[in-house]
Amino acid sequence: MNGIFDTHAHYADDAFNDDRKELLEKLPSQGIELVMLASSGIDDTRMNSELAAQYGYIYAAAGIHPESADDFPENYLDIVRDTIKNNPKIKAVGEIGLDYHYDGYDRDRQIMLFTQQLELAQELDMPVIVHSRDAWEDTMEILKKYRPRGVVHCFSGSAEIASEILKLGMYIGFTGVLTFKNAKKAIRALEVIPADKLLLETDCPYMAPVPFRGKRCDSSMIPFTAEKMAEIKGVSTQEMIDIACANGKKLFDI
Repeated sequence: MNGIFDTHAHYADDAFNDDRKELLEKLPSQGIELVMLASSGIDDTRMNSELAAQYGYIYAAAGIHPESADDFPENYLDIVRDTIKNNPKIKAVGEIGLDYHYDGYDRDRQIMLFTQQLELAQELDMPVIVHSRDAWEDTMEILKKYRPRGVVHCFSGSAEIASEILKLGMYIGFTGVLTFKNAKKAIRALEVIPADKLLLETDCPYMAPVPFRGKRCDSSMIPFTAEKMAEIKGVSTQEMIDIACANGKKLFDI
């Protein structure tokens, strides 16, 4: 397979500390044409900006993940804005959104963080990468209000929620979860999404597809997710990769 665009990766993650350079130098020879790095916080934003500047095939997003809602500097918007303006390879604000999965989350603080970054994306005329976990009601209310360009990544919602996202003109990204035995909900959602709104992603180092489930994920594993997506959409694996790559380039203006 070739022409792969991994539209959501976390190569700043500590899981890659031992072999990051070797891995990133090798990926283009494994069919990886492009990678979009998603940021979780200020440190990630800075490191991803550096990686995008260093590797020609890598681009990045800048932003604060909802799980970082309890720990970000007061001037975080200025930092994110300046990082974006100083690096033309930063192509999105993200990942941003809501995550109510773990006990003790601060709903109001997460919503504030999400909406402020949506407004920053509007200010800069940039797409967003949206994370939503166990928070669909609030996520959809906010997305319908702001109507951003962007993608809802690592989609875990229902076919009905997918249809609502499509009405906003947004893309939807899927990970190796599609290959899991318990992926019936994801597959039902995928069935209602037209091919021209689909993105392929790893969310690495997480979400490795079968047969690598439980191992550290990287972009070279995307063909296994693409194969499952292609089977459901009735196209060849390479055709699905090509469609998803074109979709990613269009969304992120690459």
